[in-house]
Amino acid sequence: MTKTFQLEDLDCANCAAKMQEAIIKLDGVTDAQVNFLTQKMTITAEDASFDRIMKQVVKACRRIEPDCTILM
Repeated sequence: MTKTFQLEDLDCANCAAKMQEAIIKLDGVTDAQVNFLTQKMTITAEDASFDRIMKQVVKACRRIEPDCTILM
């Protein structure tokens, strides 16, 4: 399953790259893209575990960029 989410208050391209690296390392994620210019995040992950994975994604993103919000 692939889903795209709008990001709010993502401040820099470096943080976007760090978020992308952290998300790709999560168990069950097959691909992730975080685009600073469009303020969007696309995640491809297992259908059955998508909700669990998204909770981990939110935690990882808050650790890297505390002011950034993922609009779901």
